[in-house]
Amino acid sequence: MQILSKDQDDVLLRERALLNDLQLALVRFGSSEEDQETLKSSIRQIDDLFLLVIVGEFNSGKSSFINALLGEKLLKEGVTPTTTKINIIRYKEQPQETVLDAHTLLIYAPHEMLREISIVDTPGTNAIIREHEIITNKFIPRSDLVLFVTSSDRPLSESERTFLQSIRDWGKKLVIVLNKVDMFQSDQELEQVKDFIRENVQALLQIKPEIFAISARKALQAKLGQPELWAPSGFQALETYIQSVLDETGKIKLKFLNPLGVSLHLAGRYLELIDSRLHLLNEDVLMIENVDRQLLGYKEDMVKDFEFRMTDIENILFKFEQRGQTFFNENLRLARVPSLLNKKRIQSAFTEQVIADVPQKIEEKVHEMIDWMVEKDFRQWKAVMDHLTTRKITHEDKMIGDPMNASFNYNREYLIETVARKSKEVVEGYDHQVEAAAIAEGAQNAVAAAAAIEVGAIGLGTLITVIATTASADVTGILVASVIAVLGLFIIPARRRKANQEMSEKINDLRNQLETSLRTSFLKEIDRSLTKIQTAIEPYTRFVRIEKQNLADNKEEITSLQQNMLDLQNQINNW
Repeated sequence: MQILSKDQDDVLLRERALLNDLQLALVRFGSSEEDQETLKSSIRQIDDLFLLVIVGEFNSGKSSFINALLGEKLLKEGVTPTTTKINIIRYKEQPQETVLDAHTLLIYAPHEMLREISIVDTPGTNAIIREHEIITNKFIPRSDLVLFVTSSDRPLSESERTFLQSIRDWGKKLVIVLNKVDMFQSDQELEQVKDFIRENVQALLQIKPEIFAISARKALQAKLGQPELWAPSGFQALETYIQSVLDETGKIKLKFLNPLGVSLHLAGRYLELIDSRLHLLNEDVLMIENVDRQLLGYKEDMVKDFEFRMTDIENILFKFEQRGQTFFNENLRLARVPSLLNKKRIQSAFTEQVIADVPQKIEEKVHEMIDWMVEKDFRQWKAVMDHLTTRKITHEDKMIGDPMNASFNYNREYLIETVARKSKEVVEGYDHQVEAAAIAEGAQNAVAAAAAIEVGAIGLGTLITVIATTASADVTGILVASVIAVLGLFIIPARRRKANQEMSEKINDLRNQLETSLRTSFLKEIDRSLTKIQTAIEPYTRFVRIEKQNLADNKEEITSLQQNMLDLQNQINNW
């Protein structure tokens, strides 16, 4: 026998495919096991019997209502919690009870209504027995139609409103059953309570609920032999409504819509989670970009400050050159010829008067530059550490309580913590003397390499002395050779000019050699410092980049499935 039409069969196939695709998408995202099981249950639900779920507080008369619906005292009734498990009531010719698990009892009864539907009686939603409420909430996603039973003496209590809010997003068809209406003294009182329920449910769920006012006790008595109580029970309207909802078209429609409602709820919830993660990662991206800008600004400032500090060394060399020119102008004269013929004396005088403390001053400036660089490097590491620490504190309480977030938060927080710890270790272990010595050695090696001198164990000042003395020896050698070669006193001015020119060239070579070597060494040191910081934060930046792309892919996939499910939902609603 063909139960579904061709169109309905096509919709069923399409719905199964969409729900399976959503299940795979949520698995790829890393959804919770509970949500995966909920979705699996909804997929299985399509092929199960129609599921009618009864919910409400323990003293609202749920068991009495089910007994009235079936026309027999199948379930225990009382003012204390009599239903401590989920009771699934199904058809079977011979009455039977089977324990399915610690929270579920399967009850078989030979009632015609149960041939096509299963009735589920749930524990009370009251917070008094918290486990009951948890069981009930977990069972709601599996339902096709929810009958919410509330008592006339406590209509829509606080715990019931809370429960309604918890099931609001599951997309279930909800019917409100106001039980024990025989407590009212007038129809006016009844209408006031119905208006109260209608307004509150509409405010909570944004729907206009179907509300049926009944007396389950009178309805059961009527079915058991007191027919005069049937009309006062108000049960006929409810039974007629249920029968109309559960006709073939209605059952198929609800059967198809309920899994879609569950799936749309899950899709919407995970899209919100993805958006919250993307928002968090976007802030991480901004933080990383801020660090990058800081590092770029740090390098620019360091280069500018370095060039400024190099002017101090240039001034020392400029004064060195001025003294050299003064020396030649004063010594390369006819009256000084006897002294000039003593090469050792002229070299000693040149060293004392011209070179003087140039190497010491240069070394002093270089060490000042080194101390400056070490201090700036230290401050930059500390700035990165403080930035990461602030970032961690700002977001350590984000999305707490969401088990789906555990892995994402763990990975992200671990990387931030790792980078912050690395920065902290660098800052706390920063030895200014060791760092300065390392930079000094680099500068020393750079200068020595440029001068093609074996540096060995000599210091930077001694190295500069060697270079400066070599330059002066070349100049004084020209001077002495020129004097010895004098054949006539008229050529002394020309030799003096030549000596000054040679002096300028040699000192200029020294300046260029020293500046180039120091600049190369210090810029290399700046780049090394930046590379260390960038390498330290690379695991974090890589995680942010990859996770952001994965989330964007997840969002695109789930959004597409959500839209297809909404289209299918509209198609089913138009049947």
